[in-house]
Amino acid sequence: QVQLVESGGGSVEPGGSLRLACAATGNIYSTWMGWFRQAPGKEREGVAAIFTSSGNTEYAESVKGRFTVSIDNARNTAYLQMNALKAEDAGMYYCAARTGWANKPLTSGQYNYWGQGTQVTVSS
Repeated sequence: QVQLVESGGGSVEPGGSLRLACAATGNIYSTWMGWFRQAPGKEREGVAAIFTSSGNTEYAESVKGRFTVSIDNARNTAYLQMNALKAEDAGMYYCAARTGWANKPLTSGQYNYWGQGTQVTVSS
């Protein structure tokens, strides 16, 4: 069993930055740690993911060059550094975990563990 707790959400102006954290309990070795977001009235979308044992990463096109996903294996914590935030980045951000390799790690159906989410608001 893996439990996930997100933190770091908040309200920022466009162009600002936030760093989200996802603290995991349980074994996350060889696990995809994914970040997803969902805006009101929209489907949940994959933002970024990292494979804990290799450091392989995947990013949605909309966040490439602005967001960085990382893992601190000693702390069992994944991070999502979000820079140059835009209004369209707003939403509830969820951390998710999937044990083992996945060819499409930005697909929500690949994941079997989810956090409760943390809210990100981007407005002036």
